[in-house]
Amino acid sequence: MSSAADAPRLVSAPGPLPASLQFNEEGRLRHLLSIEGLSRELITEILDTAESFASMNAQSVKKVPLLRGKTVVNLFFEASTRTRTTFELAAKRLSADVLNINISASATVKGESLLDTLRNLEAMYVDMFVVRHEASGAAHFIARHVAPHVSVLNAGDGRHAHPTQALLDMFTIRRHKGDFGALRVAIVGDILHSRVARSQIHALNILNTGEIRVIAPQSLLPAHVESLGVHVYNDIRAGLRDVDVVIMLRLQRERMEAGLLPSEHEFFQLYGLTQERLALAKPKCLVMHPGPANRGVEIDSRVADGPQSVILEQVTYGIAVRMAVMSMIMGGSVNP
Repeated sequence: MSSAADAPRLVSAPGPLPASLQFNEEGRLRHLLSIEGLSRELITEILDTAESFASMNAQSVKKVPLLRGKTVVNLFFEASTRTRTTFELAAKRLSADVLNINISASATVKGESLLDTLRNLEAMYVDMFVVRHEASGAAHFIARHVAPHVSVLNAGDGRHAHPTQALLDMFTIRRHKGDFGALRVAIVGDILHSRVARSQIHALNILNTGEIRVIAPQSLLPAHVESLGVHVYNDIRAGLRDVDVVIMLRLQRERMEAGLLPSEHEFFQLYGLTQERLALAKPKCLVMHPGPANRGVEIDSRVADGPQSVILEQVTYGIAVRMAVMSMIMGGSVNP
């Protein structure tokens, strides 16, 4: 996939981002690589812009010409259903042309380096790469090496970040709960391996959320997680008490080392979200999950399909949020 020279730069999470990397000279988004470094005002602007697109679902023609003539390339080195599909749909609803690169059938499997692949795509005068990669820091690596006319949107890199997922989650919470200042939000499950959890925690902190809780066994918590501004619970019953929002996470077996988890059955017994445990939260507590959800492992089907679940709304809102980010990065004026 990448040359030996590239590989060392793609194996660990990036350090602090240079202030200029995500922004252009005017201070507007050029790339979206991480929630870190975004201001509360900018996140609010993204969510407000997404509101203007969310109503399009009720229209007979779900398309605006904001990105007509632009070309978006989906570069997914990891399997994905929701994320890739909603990015594609978002770009098409903005009237952009979309290329979906099948990495397993691309020149990278023939030995072409990642940078050579990028250079060849840039030569076709594309405007944006939407990148999902198993290596933390991959999107930052690409952003540092793309041509000046190309933007990079991180669709998930290793265990590091998934900024648009966090933004659509914030959009979903805001639509139902309004101001974040009075909210208690609990994130439950595999915090250690979750790029989604990291991005959610950064976003919730930037939006001045009243309290952020993480609930997990000690083996699935990052070291020094408290430094991220969260309260840690190992007991799910204590952690769920009186929360306004509960976000369940997928167990990421593909990223786990042996021994971190005895069994999925035992995890459900200790940390699965059931109706009984949900009753400990506030009566109108939202139930969220970034997907794919493992029923009977992280969440009971009666909860996932119940009246407090907004899991399918998250998918729907993902289109509007990704439309907002793409239109803001590529300079379209929003007037759907």
